[in-house]
Amino acid sequence: MLHLTKYNIATTCVIALGGFSYGFGSAVFVTVIGLPGFYVDFELDPTTSHTANILGAVNAVYFTGCALGSLGQSFLADWLGRKKALYIAAILALIGSALVAGSVKVGMLIAVRVIQGGGQGMLLALVPLYLSEVAPPHIRGFLTGLTTLSFGIGYVMFVSHSRDMFNDKANHDCCRVGWIAIACYHASNLTLSWRLPLALATVPPMALLAGLSFVSETPRFLVWRGQREEAWRVIRKLHYDPSDPEEAGARAEFTQIVRQVEFDKEQNTSFVQMFKKPTWRRRSLLAMFATFAAQCTGIYGITNYLPLIFASLGMTGDVPLILYASHTTLGTVCVLASIILVDRVGRRPLIVTGYCLLAGVLLAEALLQWKYIGTTNKGGNGACIFFMFVYIMVFQCVDAPGLAWVAEIFPTNLRAKGVSLAIFSLFVGTITFTAPSPLAFKNIGWHMFLIYFGFAIIAAIIAWFFIVETKGVPMEEIGALFGDEVVVHLTTDGHGIVEDKSGPEEVENVLNTGSAKV
Repeated sequence: MLHLTKYNIATTCVIALGGFSYGFGSAVFVTVIGLPGFYVDFELDPTTSHTANILGAVNAVYFTGCALGSLGQSFLADWLGRKKALYIAAILALIGSALVAGSVKVGMLIAVRVIQGGGQGMLLALVPLYLSEVAPPHIRGFLTGLTTLSFGIGYVMFVSHSRDMFNDKANHDCCRVGWIAIACYHASNLTLSWRLPLALATVPPMALLAGLSFVSETPRFLVWRGQREEAWRVIRKLHYDPSDPEEAGARAEFTQIVRQVEFDKEQNTSFVQMFKKPTWRRRSLLAMFATFAAQCTGIYGITNYLPLIFASLGMTGDVPLILYASHTTLGTVCVLASIILVDRVGRRPLIVTGYCLLAGVLLAEALLQWKYIGTTNKGGNGACIFFMFVYIMVFQCVDAPGLAWVAEIFPTNLRAKGVSLAIFSLFVGTITFTAPSPLAFKNIGWHMFLIYFGFAIIAAIIAWFFIVETKGVPMEEIGALFGDEVVVHLTTDGHGIVEDKSGPEEVENVLNTGSAKV
C-alpha cells in the first residue's frame, strides 16, 4: 500500500483550490443579482422581462463558457501537461473574474462572463484529473472527491438568493441572505456592494497560481512524455515511506506506470477513436452518463429555486432564505461524509443506492406537495421541507463518488479527454435542467418532482447494470474491468509486480530501457 506523504497532502490542498475557485466564482453572481446596486448601475428594472432575459443570458453564456472550457482543457493537458494547463485555466479565471467585476455595460458583462466560465470550466475538469493521477489507490476516491468538497465550500461561502425579485419590486431589495452576502448588502456604497463580491472571485485563482509553483507535474504525464527520471523523482516524493527503506511500493508503481503507458501510447487516442473502440466507447458513454444523470435528478433545477418552493410551503419573511442557506451548507457537510465512505464502501454501492434513495425521496416530495402545497397544514408543509433536506443529503451519494469514478476509469493517454467529456456533459445537464425550471415549476408545480423521480429510476437501472467497482484498484489495472489489456499487475500489498521476479533493480532497468524482464 502506497504511503500518503505530507507532500502529497499539500499538493492535494493546492490543486483543490481550483474546485474552490469554480464554486466561489459560480455562486458569486447569484449573490450579485440579489443586490440593488447591481440594477442601479446597469440601469435595469428588476421587475421587467427584459431584465430577466438579460440575467438569463449572463448565466447561459457563463455555463456555455464552462462547457467549452471543460473540452478545451483536454488539448492543453495532453499538450502542455496537467500543471501548465492549470496555470492557463487559473489565469483565464482570474482575468475573467476581474473583467466581470469591472464591467460597465451589460454587453461587456455578457462577453466577459464567457471568459470567466471558460477558465472555471477548465479548472473543474483539471482538478479531478490531476488528483486522480497523484493519489494512492486506497485513498484515491477521497482525494479526488475533494474536487466536489472544495467546490461546495466555495459555493456555500457566497450562497444567497433573491426570493421573487421580478414580481415583487417592493421586497426585492430585502430578500436575500448569504453567509458572506449579508455584509455586502449592508454596504452604504451601492456600487461597492455588488462589485466587491465579484472582485473577491479573483482571490481563489490567484491563490492557486501561487500554490502551483510548489507542486510537480503528475508522474503519469511525465512518463507519457518520456521524462521517466523526473517521474521517478516525483513518485518518490509523493509516496516516500520511512517504513519501506527499499522504496518497494514506489518502485512497483513506477514500473507499472511505465509499462502500461508505453503500451497505451501505441494506440490512436483521438476523440473519434474513443467512440469507435468498444471498450473505450463504453467508458466514454458511462462517464458522460455519470455526470449528466446527476443533473437529471433536479439538483440545480430544485436548489436554484428552493426559496420559492419554501415560500410556497408557507414560510414567510427571511425564513425561506435561511432554510436555503442551511440546505446548501448541509449538502457540503454531507459531501465530506460521502468522500470518507467512498474508499470504504466503494463507488458502485454509493451510486446505485444513491439513485434509488433519490427516487424514493423525489416521489415522497411529489406526493406531499400534491397533498399539502398551498394549504396551511403545518405538519404536511414541514414534511415537504424535511424531504428537501433529505434530498440534498442523499444526492451526495452520487455526486462526489461519480466524479471520482469518472476521473479514474480512463488510461493516461485518454484521461484528459475522458474527464473533459464528463464535465462537458455535467454543464450540458446543468443548462438543460436549469433553464426551464422557473417556467416548469410555475406551470406544473409538484409534477416536476415526478419527472425527476423518473430520471432517478432510469439512472439507478443503468448504474446497476453498467457501473463497475474501482475501489482500491491501481489505475493502470482498471482497464481490465472494461476489457482492455493490462500489461502488469501489482501484488496485493502494492510493493511488487506480479509478473516480475527481478527485485529492486527493476526501476533502473525501466529508467534505462523502458522495459524489463517479465
